[in-house]
This record gives sequence, C-alpha cells and structure tokens, in this order.
Amino acid sequence: MKKLILRCVLVMALLLLFIGASSARAQMKTIEDPHGGTIVYGVVRGATKTATAMGSILRTIGDNCGERPQIGQVFRARGTNSDSVFFTVTNHPQGNKLVAGLLIAAPSGGQVEAALVSDDANRFGSTINPMLNRLFSEWHPGEHATSSSHRSAPPMPMQRAMLPDRSASVSVPSGWMVKGGGGTATIIETNYNAIININMVRGATNPGRRQNGPSTGMGARIVYPSNIDPVREAAGLIKEFYRMTNQNLDFRVENANLVAGPPRQRCVYAIGHGIFLGNRSVQVKDYWEMEALVCTTAPNNMGEYTVTLSLSEIDPRFADRERATVAAILMSYEVDQAVVAKLAGIIAAPAIDAIHQIGANATARMKANDIANDKQHADWNAQQDINARSNQGFHNYILDQSVVQNNNVYGTGAVGHSTEWNSVANALVKADPKKYEIVNYPNFWEGTDYYR
Repeated sequence: MKKLILRCVLVMALLLLFIGASSARAQMKTIEDPHGGTIVYGVVRGATKTATAMGSILRTIGDNCGERPQIGQVFRARGTNSDSVFFTVTNHPQGNKLVAGLLIAAPSGGQVEAALVSDDANRFGSTINPMLNRLFSEWHPGEHATSSSHRSAPPMPMQRAMLPDRSASVSVPSGWMVKGGGGTATIIETNYNAIININMVRGATNPGRRQNGPSTGMGARIVYPSNIDPVREAAGLIKEFYRMTNQNLDFRVENANLVAGPPRQRCVYAIGHGIFLGNRSVQVKDYWEMEALVCTTAPNNMGEYTVTLSLSEIDPRFADRERATVAAILMSYEVDQAVVAKLAGIIAAPAIDAIHQIGANATARMKANDIANDKQHADWNAQQDINARSNQGFHNYILDQSVVQNNNVYGTGAVGHSTEWNSVANALVKADPKKYEIVNYPNFWEGTDYYR
C-alpha cells in the first residue's frame, strides 16, 4: 500500500536527484522507513531561497498527483533557519489515496536543502515523529556551510507512554517522567532540564464580578478581562494563570501571534524567555527558553470563560540539545476523550449513590433536596458534555482537522457528519457550500464526532 500511496511523492525524489548539485555531499536519498511512510531529502539546485525550493517541490507533487496540494501556514521551528509546511494531496493516478506530509527547506551555503516526510493521511499522525527522528539522524542541513553554523540537535529516539489514568498518550525519550491525568500532562526531562505542561485548564471571569471561595489554589478563577488584545496581553494572562497556583512567573515574550484554534476560541502562540521567581535574585541569563499556546473561550452571560494553556520550559544551557525533542513531544500528544469521560463518571459515582440512598429514606424535605441535587448533577453532566465537545474541538485543532456536515448524503437528503483534514474540509465547502458546511464544536454529534 505504501508504494501506491507514495508513488507521486517519489517523483519529488527524482526531481531532487536530477536537479541536485553534483558534489558528493549533495547526493539525494530516499528512505523507506520501517514505521511506514517515505522520507526524501537532498539539495535543490538553482534555489537560493526556501520559498523557491518549496514552491518547486509542491508544484511537482501536484503535477504528478493530479491536483494542487492543500497547504497549511508556513512556520519556522525555534532555533532553526528552516521553513516548514504541512500539506495534503489526493494521489489520483494511484487510487485517489489521500496523502499527508511535511515539507522542510533550509538554506545551506548559498543553496537550499529540502526534506519531505509523507504517509497515508490516516496514518500520518502516528508515523510523523518516527519519520522525523529517522530523517534528522541522517539529514543535517547547513552543516557544511560554515564550521560555526548553529543548529539544534535532532529529536531523541522516543517511545509511546500513557498517563497513569490512560486519559492521554505521548511520545517521550527513555527516562523522561510522564505525570498527570484527566487529559492534562506534565513531562519532565531526566535531569529537569526541560519541563512541559500540556492542556492545563482553569476557569476565568471578568473583573468586577463578586468572587466566592479562595483567590488562589483549587477552585479559584482567574480574574482577567476577556476583551483584551490576545497578542499583547498573552504574557499577562499566562502570568495570572500561574499566580492562581501561587507561582510568580516572569515571562518575557519575544514574539506572539494569533493561530487557528478550536471553534469560538482565540489562541495565541508565544515564544520568549521566562523564569519562576522565588526569593532568590536572578539574571537574564538564568531565564529559560519558553513557548506557550494559550486559548480562551468566549465569555458566557455571567462573564465567565475558560483558559487552556500548554507551556514548555528549557534550561538555556541545554536548549540546542532539547529543543527539537520538546517540539516532537508536543506534536505527539493525544487525549482519549472516552477515558476522560469515564473517569469523570467514576469520580462522581459515590456521590450519586449517596444521594440515591438519602432519597430512599428521607422525609419530604430531604426529597426536595434530592430534586435540587439531581438538578445539580444534571447541570454537571451537561457541563461535562460541553467540555467533551470543546476538548474534541481542541484535539481536532492539534491534528489540523475539522468536522464537516454533509447535507445530502449520497443524494438521499440525509444529513451526515465526518472529521476531515482542514484542507479537505475547506475544499469540500468551497466546491459546494450548500451541501457541505463546517461544524463548530457546540454542534458536534456525540458518538460520531466525540465520545464521553
């Protein structure tokens, strides 16, 4: 199956082979990775800019697959001078197979080196990290350009690990600690040189509302305006997030940008340097390299909203060694919504049983209290359903996917839902907006689009 799926991509390897420079260090190579998929890398002769090289390669893929690839937003990994872009393309000559891939281009001594990893779109999410590990074990763009060229080390070999409650899984190097539960994880490098917190969630409210309960700790809400400029105020919101746990984070943002997020959420990706301040004095050189993704939901009519935060920290002394590994870990994180929902039910079960027993033996007044309790639990379950939909929306965002509604399945007039790559979803809606539409997470179908 791999040969069928990847034949059009192998043409790119031939392209690189014939236009590559003739020196020994510029030889092209194609790798059939044992985990699945295909890896290609080499020098693109005549290209002096990464954009030129990437455009040439994508055009060739399109010519040989029978359609233009659908591409995402070009991005640059921190600490590198390479440009990267995810893409999908349907391979029409080989059975209309949907292929997904990642194209990377980097300047190298007046030339451009390029690499591509690709696989069946259904498998790409699970094979991309092993393919990148294999690629970067062999491909070191720019290492011959100058003897003093600066680059990050490739990702370390990794293995799949589960959270203790099996609510999420992640790929990590051997010896790294994985802790957490309920879909939220903390991952720690063996010597604490890198720490990653993923999918932390906390309630927030607009200022001016009366606050009940503690101002910090469990159950406390962030008090921060929901109508802020998310880019300018990203650092302030992140600092406030940690202040609620009695931690004083000084996060100095170097660059922040709005990025695509789950429906009805605003998300900002911010990079910079930061440190958790205690009583000791610190210098700028002590600040750790930090990256954060912070998303906020729209406030309800009570002015309350939700903040979700993922943040990585790397000791500056080890940043070049750990940076690519941390990025690969973040990309590999997957939440099992069904397990999260089941765990929530187990936690609630003893309380529900107690309420039922009280209701069987109590007076009319106690029965009235039962009604109130039942309503409270109904509200709780309703909120869990909302959370499940929202979490699935965030999960879809991480995987670059959208839920699409088909308003006329097979011409029968029936309505159906399916989860597609964003590029495919956008193409369907553009081609026939009356038949297809993007579904926001409040309208997800339980059992089809998400599970509780």
